[in-house]
Amino acid sequence: MLTIIDGHNLIPKIPGMSLADLDDENQLIPLLQTYCRKRRNTVEVYFDRAPAGSAGKRGFGQVTAFFVRDGITADEAIMARLQALRKRARNVQVVSSDRQVQAAVRGAHARLVTSEDFARELQAILTETPSLDPRNRLLSEDELLEWEALFRRGHPPAGGD
Repeated sequence: MLTIIDGHNLIPKIPGMSLADLDDENQLIPLLQTYCRKRRNTVEVYFDRAPAGSAGKRGFGQVTAFFVRDGITADEAIMARLQALRKRARNVQVVSSDRQVQAAVRGAHARLVTSEDFARELQAILTETPSLDPRNRLLSEDELLEWEALFRRGHPPAGGD
């Protein structure tokens, strides 16, 4: 599923992040990469107020960042993206707490997730402990003794019966 995110709307909702940080966008992108990996999802994140010469689209694995040129907002870019998707917008979730974007999401019949709710989901993903692969489990005492005995015996002689 594609998730479209209003980046500057999400950043202040994530504990420890602020729009005042010089690298706020660069802090968010690795978190979104983790989200994509764990949820098997793709993300398009939109940031407005791109400095001159920095506007454009950049790929970061499953995350595509759109640095929107000055003169239009990320909100406008997201709404244009929803219009371009037409009926496929129904298969998209949009993360924003902006009322105008939310109205466009409803109109496009896309799934709406508030920035606050998404930030909570992102925090849960980042703090969950991965489940152990059953092949990497600890050996029982009996299994350990069995392996030790096997190693003490050594290998059988090569070519002999």
